[in-house]
Amino acid sequence: MDPEITRLSAVEIARRVRARELSAGDVIAAHLDVIARENPRINAVCTLAADHAREAAAAVDRQLAEGRDPGPLAGVPVGVKDTHPTAGIRTTYGSTLYADHVPAEDALIVQRLKAAGAIVIAKTNTPEFAAGANTVNAVFGATRNPWNPALSAAGSTGGGAAGLAVGMFALATGSDLGGSLRTPAAFCGVVGLRPTPGLVPRWPTPAPWSTLDVHGPMARSVADLALMLQAIAGPSVYSPMIVSVDGRDFLAAARASLPTGLRVAYCPDVAGIGVDAEIERICRTAAFDLATDGAQVEEIAFDLSFARSAFQQLRGQYMVDRHLDKLDRLDRLNPNLAGNIRLGLAQSPCDIAMGEQGRAKVFERFRALFADWDVLLTPCAAVPPFPVEKNYPETVNGRPMATYIDWVAPTFVVTLGGVPALSVPCGLTADRLPVGIQVIAHPGGEETVLTVGAAIERTKAIGFPPAAS
Repeated sequence: MDPEITRLSAVEIARRVRARELSAGDVIAAHLDVIARENPRINAVCTLAADHAREAAAAVDRQLAEGRDPGPLAGVPVGVKDTHPTAGIRTTYGSTLYADHVPAEDALIVQRLKAAGAIVIAKTNTPEFAAGANTVNAVFGATRNPWNPALSAAGSTGGGAAGLAVGMFALATGSDLGGSLRTPAAFCGVVGLRPTPGLVPRWPTPAPWSTLDVHGPMARSVADLALMLQAIAGPSVYSPMIVSVDGRDFLAAARASLPTGLRVAYCPDVAGIGVDAEIERICRTAAFDLATDGAQVEEIAFDLSFARSAFQQLRGQYMVDRHLDKLDRLDRLNPNLAGNIRLGLAQSPCDIAMGEQGRAKVFERFRALFADWDVLLTPCAAVPPFPVEKNYPETVNGRPMATYIDWVAPTFVVTLGGVPALSVPCGLTADRLPVGIQVIAHPGGEETVLTVGAAIERTKAIGFPPAAS
């Protein structure tokens, strides 16, 4: 099987399959080969759906032979996060409570991908119920960083990010509460988008009105991510949140040139926790290099450090909402998740109100910012990938953390603004580990983050991990 197939973009795979230059069967066979070779090393895939994928590929090829259009993602293999239910394919949520669970119905994001012609090839590893920024659970163990398997892939969409990086699949689904699409993308050298809440409807969910948790796309390039976003975005009867996609063309935005005079703000540390000096230097260079494309780039002070406590208060309430049906089984959950739920239960109504007021303040800060600037750039992860055995790093740039989740504060304080945020690779450290920069725009500004992200990608692309070369 031609290994170069797994180096093709999702855009190119779909084009070739639809043109019948490449069969969907060959695409799936090539990616299954990579999974067989690479997964023992990095543990990105937790459940392989080989038979399902081969059958779906045969159906795509039949449709094309009969002159029917399978959709814009025809034949593209997708890794589905193990928190997104898949009909007939084991979905464990990374929890021993669901170790043998096989759903009868697909999550909405999976339904939409299948309707667009994409093929589910595997489920990807996640911490238990996606509660954690290092991908490890008691069912499948830890996912390792494809650039250095001794290190973390981050989380909670760590399996999706790691698998994408080595070519196990061309697209991946993810979710993001405090950075679960963005931080793994930064650690593994791929692209992850937290969309505006409601743009990608979430179902099933016990909290359909929540704007903290979103579903979204992950890919190896901004254009691939945009193509996937087009397929999964838009209103649904499954969701009470309505964000229109009428007239919106995300792929065109990813292919557009940077507008001359675009106002770009750069802030090195939005969360006030410190940032690794090498990461900050690489991100700063990527931001200011946009001036060569005609952008107006300036460093600004933008302090969201006050939002760290607000996020933890709202996250506590979210954990109770999400796991209300498990309060009598906390002893069967991992200690990290059970502790988060207990912290939520211990909060008072006043604590939750303070969290909501903190979120309102973040929204106002962003509203004022985007009156003067078109986009905000800031480092996505404050630290480089750390040893996979650690739950979290103890220090950031030499400073002890105030809480164990402070290291992902650069993403979770952004969550509270209800804004789209894209993590895109912008370089490698001296140890040849990926660095991601966060591209943030006003609510509904996905086109802006895609255009800016693609401009960064054109000059800062990092390629595949060495082990996959």
